[in-house]
Amino acid sequence: MNLIKRNTVPFPSIIDELLKPDWLGGIQNFNTNVPAVNIKETDTSFGIELAAPGKKKEDFNIEIDHNVLTISSESKLEKEESEGKYTRREFSYSSFRRAFTLPETVNTENINATYENGVLYVALPKKEEALPKPKRLIEIG
Repeated sequence: MNLIKRNTVPFPSIIDELLKPDWLGGIQNFNTNVPAVNIKETDTSFGIELAAPGKKKEDFNIEIDHNVLTISSESKLEKEESEGKYTRREFSYSSFRRAFTLPETVNTENINATYENGVLYVALPKKEEALPKPKRLIEIG
């Protein structure tokens, strides 16, 4: 199962492999992976599960503006190795941004998020008036 979508060619050539920024076994310079997302709905809430392994909870930024929930992340890595007269310095940059238009039934004041085992969970509770009403009997007069 793929958790992260990638733009890959079915049959890469040797030239393509040699032209990659990490062909010497280093780290890739620019990462444009977009995490996969699952969205589920229950009677009382919506839930977003965003697969982003290798991140820390501090790497995420979640904001709401005009009923649009935006989840973004940005991370940078610098690596320097020195051996004798040679120095090798590499940079890595990874970012993504996902936006979701929220239905009017979401209670935006009580949204919360957790991050564990490489998955960001965002809970979007429904407003009281959007919750299903219990069945009731109507007496005939």
